[in-house]
Amino acid sequence: MAEPFRPPSLLKERAGARGGGLLAVGTEAGTEPLFPSHLTWSPAFMVSPAQARPETFPNSLESHNDFASMELSEVVSNAILSAYNGGLLNVNLSSPPAGDGLGSSSAVTSPILTSNDALLFHEKCGTLIKLSNNNKTAERRRPLDEFNNGVVMTNRPLRDNEMFEIRIDKLVDKWSGSIEIGVTTHNPNSLEYPATMTNLQSGTIMMSGCGILTNGKGTRREYCEFSLDELQEGDHIGLTRKSNSALHFFINGIDQGVATPLTPPVVYGVVDLYGMAVKVTIVHNNNHSDRLRRNNAILRALSPEGALRRAAPAAQAEPERLLFHPNCGQKAAITHEGRTALRPHATDDFNHGVVLSSRALRDGEVFQVRIDKMVDKWAGSIEIGVTTHNPAFLQLPSTMTNLRSGTWMMTGNGVMHNGTTILDEYGHNLDRLKAGDTVGVVRREDGTLHFFVNGMTQGPAAWNVPPEVPPIPEPLPEGNNQVSPSSPSSGVGGSDLRFHQLHGSNAVITNGGRTALRHNCRSEFNDAIVISNRALRDGELFEIVIQKMVDRWSGSIEAGVTAIRPEDLEFPNTMTDIDYDTWMLSGTAIMQDGNTMRNNYGCDLDTLGTGARIGMMRTAKGDLHYFINGQDQGAACSGLPPGKEVYAVVDLYGQCVQVSITSATGPMDNSLATSNTATEKSFPLHSPVAGVAHRFHSTCGKNITLEEEGTRAVRAAGYAHGLVFSTKELKAEEVFEVKVEELDEKWAGSLRLGLTTLAPGEMGSGAGGGLGLPPSLPELRTKTTWMVSSCEVRRDGQLQRMNYGRNLERLGVGSRVGIRRGTDDTMHILVDGEDMGPAATGIAKNVWAVLDLYGPVRSLSIVSSTRMEEPEGTQPPSPSSDTGSEGEEDDEGEEHGSGGQNQVDIMPTALEFLENHGKNILLSNGNRTATRVASYNQGIVVLNQPLVPQLLVQVRIDFLNRQWTSSLVLGVITCPPERLNFPASACALKRAAWLLRGRGIFHNGLKICEKFGPNLDTCPEGTILGLRLDSSCGLHLYVNGVDQGVAVIDVPQPCHALVDLYGQCEQVTIVSPEPGTASGKGAGTQGDMEKADMVDGIKESVCWGPLPAANPLKSCEYHALCSRFQELLLLPEDYFMSPPKRSLCYCESCRKLRGDEAHRRRGEPPREYALPFGWCRFNLRVNPRLEAGTLTKKWHMAYHGSNVAAIRRVLDRGELGAGTASILSCRPLKGEPGVGFEEPGENCAPPREEQPPPVLLSPSLQYAGAETLASKVQFRDSKSQRTHQAQVAFQVCVRPGSYTPGPPSTALREPPDPHFSPAELEWVTKEKGATLLYALLVRVE
Repeated sequence: MAEPFRPPSLLKERAGARGGGLLAVGTEAGTEPLFPSHLTWSPAFMVSPAQARPETFPNSLESHNDFASMELSEVVSNAILSAYNGGLLNVNLSSPPAGDGLGSSSAVTSPILTSNDALLFHEKCGTLIKLSNNNKTAERRRPLDEFNNGVVMTNRPLRDNEMFEIRIDKLVDKWSGSIEIGVTTHNPNSLEYPATMTNLQSGTIMMSGCGILTNGKGTRREYCEFSLDELQEGDHIGLTRKSNSALHFFINGIDQGVATPLTPPVVYGVVDLYGMAVKVTIVHNNNHSDRLRRNNAILRALSPEGALRRAAPAAQAEPERLLFHPNCGQKAAITHEGRTALRPHATDDFNHGVVLSSRALRDGEVFQVRIDKMVDKWAGSIEIGVTTHNPAFLQLPSTMTNLRSGTWMMTGNGVMHNGTTILDEYGHNLDRLKAGDTVGVVRREDGTLHFFVNGMTQGPAAWNVPPEVPPIPEPLPEGNNQVSPSSPSSGVGGSDLRFHQLHGSNAVITNGGRTALRHNCRSEFNDAIVISNRALRDGELFEIVIQKMVDRWSGSIEAGVTAIRPEDLEFPNTMTDIDYDTWMLSGTAIMQDGNTMRNNYGCDLDTLGTGARIGMMRTAKGDLHYFINGQDQGAACSGLPPGKEVYAVVDLYGQCVQVSITSATGPMDNSLATSNTATEKSFPLHSPVAGVAHRFHSTCGKNITLEEEGTRAVRAAGYAHGLVFSTKELKAEEVFEVKVEELDEKWAGSLRLGLTTLAPGEMGSGAGGGLGLPPSLPELRTKTTWMVSSCEVRRDGQLQRMNYGRNLERLGVGSRVGIRRGTDDTMHILVDGEDMGPAATGIAKNVWAVLDLYGPVRSLSIVSSTRMEEPEGTQPPSPSSDTGSEGEEDDEGEEHGSGGQNQVDIMPTALEFLENHGKNILLSNGNRTATRVASYNQGIVVLNQPLVPQLLVQVRIDFLNRQWTSSLVLGVITCPPERLNFPASACALKRAAWLLRGRGIFHNGLKICEKFGPNLDTCPEGTILGLRLDSSCGLHLYVNGVDQGVAVIDVPQPCHALVDLYGQCEQVTIVSPEPGTASGKGAGTQGDMEKADMVDGIKESVCWGPLPAANPLKSCEYHALCSRFQELLLLPEDYFMSPPKRSLCYCESCRKLRGDEAHRRRGEPPREYALPFGWCRFNLRVNPRLEAGTLTKKWHMAYHGSNVAAIRRVLDRGELGAGTASILSCRPLKGEPGVGFEEPGENCAPPREEQPPPVLLSPSLQYAGAETLASKVQFRDSKSQRTHQAQVAFQVCVRPGSYTPGPPSTALREPPDPHFSPAELEWVTKEKGATLLYALLVRVE
């Protein structure tokens, strides 16, 4: 609570206690009485230069409501200025009429009550509102749980011209949307408060975002350039109803203009603490805290050693000469009568050095400063600009680029407006200035802002700058900054081509019409079409340079020409929506009137980055040419109307945010304008290292003719017999690429290409390859061959996959097709340089490229080159292959070793949900939380970034509504999601979709697998679900951090994760960490941030709870049944590995999902063994001292059939046979009968009758698990109460050379495994220590 007002005599005691004797406040002897009847004060303020000054002014000062003509804070300010002039100043305040003033002594000591006329918040308010501070502060309770029910109103109606102003005290970074403010005719005493004021359908005018809503409906979409959703803590928002009934809104004291001309005469102020807004406080015009801040700044500026010495009369005329204003930054000081500004402690602090001019700039007046001194400790340097804020009342920030309103600054060689960069490359770099250099700023009469460096103008930096702005030179740290080259747009080009003043709603034209940018680039991705100011002449180039991009969206800039005049064009969302007189390049597609004419143009706009230049030119013959970085890409289309005007048009779509017209714009050489032939583009070579061009092998189909030294193949006759091969084997990551030269449209079919283990030389040389080559590639089955035909993938002629990549039947002349064998043993097809993803896996090491000139394809030419040999030390490391299986080869060694599980990386960049989503979805929390707000469907959301191999993406189920059945659906889509019209549910997606629903897997709406992993319909709230692509493009499902195995193999890339908030699931949140959390490099991202955002603070981090030790939902039904049987055996838990490496199921469903092969090789020398298909494996724990990890790699793998009665005895012994030393990490109890065996004496041999028989092993469990070797036992399942038969066996490692292979010694009812030779199906060993127990196997029928 504020203290009562105290007379100056009491201030002396207070100041002495707080300021250490800084202020000596008292009355002078012989002056008039302190409180005569007419209330004339004569306080004296004395400051001793030798004494330290306080950091803050005494908090006990309270202005009284009766002082209307001059506030106490102004009196104190003037007195301080006079005290530094060396004398005392008597300030006389005229009193109000007698009787209205204060009493003499009683009035002084009594508390001051707030006037009943003061604007406060009404006691009746929203259900979540808590009022405090005498009803001047309102706060929404439970801000992290609720986002509405935060409406507050004023306690009385607003008077004409009365300002109702609030300050934002607190925001939370969880919700979308923020504070809303306005007026209403409803009386708060009788109003039933709605959840949000925009729900009221009468008598209400609200400002929401940057628009105006009347009675809940939008009446002005863009009322002002500021959005309430972007305001920060400390910003002020005000409104007033003028006497002419016009309603004005104010942001940080700046009038935003007329919001509505007709406002009812009786209105109450209303504030809706919605979304991010949590706490606000009413700010009165006579609020003393703002004045105290001003006084503190003056005290800091007026240092004893160099202060501004001048008188301060009540009304001082504006000085003619430009000086520095005494109100300056905390670490700055003003000396030499306002002509010099400095940071006294420049080596200790690098900011808080803001200084402003003493008065506003006049039109055409130059404000110029000279740099006198610099330090070389810091990076960055001086910044200069203008602001509309009054320096007397501005709470100065640490740096002016943090201000979000009314400010234009030149920093480095860029220009920022309200903390956002509007020009990336403008003029001379201020960071390179030295002592003695000058820098200045001027606002011209036309509203343009110009900067000067050493007297040289840098050109216009901003437009429509309001008049009467104070200039701001800001001394910042100086150091070495990277120098950016001057932008082409910074110079004055010879062409008069500019961007037209008419443009899309989200576009902004700056830099004299040379620069175009998209406003709100992180919340809007379209509506930013710009067009040239005049029609292009024949042969005239219109070239732009990309200056800024964001990584939030997919897709990028689109460019072209249109015959529609700007005045006649109704700007659509994107230019490809226009259905007449328009030609556009989008990605690699040439589109006319919204329809694709050509799909594989020589350049791809989506791959261009910052600094790339794009040009457009129409020739005299009506051809449209594009230029990339000055290189002609050839004719994109022809037939543009030669006598019709065409305008250049650019769509700042998706990732592209800002472009500028370059100095190259203008007429080009006449040879280009009238050329009859298109310039051929030099296609980029995709092979990693440039080298000798690839060649076709001399062995080829009988209809093939090789030309141009084996780099061109032509089919001379027919439609088949067109096989060609590469001359050499393809190395890892080497691309063999060809271009289609000629098509014969009378034939159907497509080019076929692939990889083969067949060496072309084996078939003989010359056309036809002797008599060995078949007429077409699908018939090439002499050796293993993988191929792609149309959009089908085949292996040795057998169909493996459909709907792969782009259909090769659609290739045209000039199309490029390549094939690559990856280091992860995958085959990739590239079409026009775009990787279609892995077509097949398990590709052999030694393979040749093979192509079939079939059907319409008559000739091909090679456009790639061979990969040169690199020194071993310079070659990049090969990424390890991840098959996605928990199977034998690599994982078994890890299971028994000391290493942990494979680490799964987390997405390194911020993930969000796309703005394109189901119609019942509401995004919040920075688009990281999705909520279904109605019905049970229409809840599809997609992540904004494609899945990256080996990177885990996770979402958490936040809320379930039990009134519905079914629940969340998870999966991926491979089609671009930005413009996809989502159906009511994900299962209705019929193209390029793989989904996990319940326990099933669906592809394009059809179920392809049942009983996979846990049932997603039963996942409770808090469950964390994740998706990960392995290196073989297998899609893994994660539940609470536990890998459930491969759900889908060979997922095409790129693919986006999709979540369908269906049925019970109503809210999910992305829980992957923010950038830097996973890698531990938090500071590395600062360079990508706007300068104004660097000191905004750290957002709330996502907390991770501990993952559960085991996931009961992971096992399939067969696995669960085998586990229940294993529990009936009552075996000690210490014998087995702990979860999640405890068990692995090899039932039909599980092993197919993992893609396990039936046989593998292990040991030294390698020997084949069969995987235990149909069984469930329980891994045994091994003593680490025995180096089991090494043994399992070098020893062979085999199986031993057993029975239930012998399991415990074998486990206690630790091996098959008569071993005495246990190799298990747990020790059996020797003292208990029946548990273990006593060790014999040192020289004692076991009795002859206990000598074990030979141990029978087999590499095939089909033989070792036969009933004669592994007897069956009946048991009743405790869950289903059904009777089952079970068998047990051991998987063991066998020392090479310790066993003798031979034929089966046991008669079998069924034939043995045909994969193994009958002569080596049974292994017999009698050696002690020759076997190592690896796992217990269980099969249940």
